[in-house]
Amino acid sequence: MDIRSQIAMVFHLDKCIGCHTCSIACKNIWTDRKGAEYMWWNNVETKPGTGYPSKWEDQDIYKGGWEKKGDTLALKGAGKFKGLKVLFHNSNMPVIDDYYEPWTYQYEHLFEAEEGDDQPVARPVSLITGDPITPKSGPNWDDDLSGSEDYAKNDVNFKNLSKAEQEAMFQLERMTMHYLPRMCNHCLNPACVAACPSGAIYKRGEDGIVLINQKKCRGWRMCVTACPYKKSYYNWSTGKSEKCLLCYPRVESGQAPACMHSCVGRIRYIGVMLYDADKIEAAAASSNDDLIKNQLDIYLDPNDPEVIAAARKNGIADSTLETAQKSPIYKFVKKWGLALPLHPEFRTLPNLFYVPPLLPTMAFVNEEGSYETTSESFWGAIEKSRLPMSYLASLFSAGNEEVIKNILKKLMAVRLHRRAETVGDLPEEESKGAMKDVVMDKDTADAIFRLTSLPLFDQRFVIPPAHREEAMEMLESTADVKGNTGFGFKEPPVRGL
Repeated sequence: MDIRSQIAMVFHLDKCIGCHTCSIACKNIWTDRKGAEYMWWNNVETKPGTGYPSKWEDQDIYKGGWEKKGDTLALKGAGKFKGLKVLFHNSNMPVIDDYYEPWTYQYEHLFEAEEGDDQPVARPVSLITGDPITPKSGPNWDDDLSGSEDYAKNDVNFKNLSKAEQEAMFQLERMTMHYLPRMCNHCLNPACVAACPSGAIYKRGEDGIVLINQKKCRGWRMCVTACPYKKSYYNWSTGKSEKCLLCYPRVESGQAPACMHSCVGRIRYIGVMLYDADKIEAAAASSNDDLIKNQLDIYLDPNDPEVIAAARKNGIADSTLETAQKSPIYKFVKKWGLALPLHPEFRTLPNLFYVPPLLPTMAFVNEEGSYETTSESFWGAIEKSRLPMSYLASLFSAGNEEVIKNILKKLMAVRLHRRAETVGDLPEEESKGAMKDVVMDKDTADAIFRLTSLPLFDQRFVIPPAHREEAMEMLESTADVKGNTGFGFKEPPVRGL
């Protein structure tokens, strides 16, 4: 086993209220400057919808992520030979209109305009050119537009739905929506790292955060193409690429990243996971049916004595192991099996996991396809949800509907158990039957409820000690006789920022 530590995250979508506080916190700290005006390292999208940049999920357009070629993997739109072909004209890279042209307003005109019969207005002007423009899109332009012909109907995930399912979703009484916060996934198999011709992008050995060395970056923008989540950006002012750095200065001082600390809905969790790097290649090259299972198998039990011994041998500190044992991410992802990665079929093995939205408990679609707001049983609504199971499967399980169904049943079992405990208006066999169906006991249901609904700050954010002093010693040292420099690196990594 080649044990390494990885900072990972969980977003609970049933709790997101779409307030964008996380996005504004990130914008104010990191991208409120020239050349980065259009960047939103953290953004919140409405689903169904086309997202930011527009249709980012469609890799037929953007050629991001990895693709299987026999038993091996290859970058879809980047790499040595592919990169050379598109070095000076990359038609697969998003342009500013796919994001949006950032603008501000001529507020000074409100005070400096000459006296006249009309009220002066503050005209919008481009932050790139300075010329007057008419805004046509923005980072959350389609916010809450679940029934929009222009946005929701162009959602890439609809290609996996039948025409009947698509048409039904746009009937007024069956429209549904949920929010999807997004940021860099700090993947185990990052396509951006593999695609960078300059070697400027690297994954930190001690915590797995993916960073871009600004001194080494030459602005080739292959990382923009390679990232299937489109979370690497080009700064048009500096000529360098930039991306989310998980607020590593805050993390190194024991603080939660700004987007997580400011989250109003308290949907965000952060912690450490231990993983076996020897399994990465095989997991990423799995068939679509096995992708989820094989990715989750990479993450190991931090309480297992064999794992602990192998981690210590590989240079992982005891304080990091203790943090991994308290990690809320391990509970959601491995212990309870409630959280999944976004679009695992991109094969980057992302470390940001989502608890799928359960949606209204009682609203469902009957046998005739009509929408009903009441039902005899809470339990019966899962398989007849107005949001098709195939849509959620397209987002979180590479099309595997059984995985989604199992998670939703677990979430419903917790809800039924707590309803029976606090209100007591449900038949006893209904709540017990639901928990028995997903093999869940009372203590587990209560633990899920506590961490979901009533967590303390320190329970949501379990930040590992940074140990940067050891990392820098490792960077300066030469490989030992075994060729291992610590933190799981076989060769000395590139120097950080």
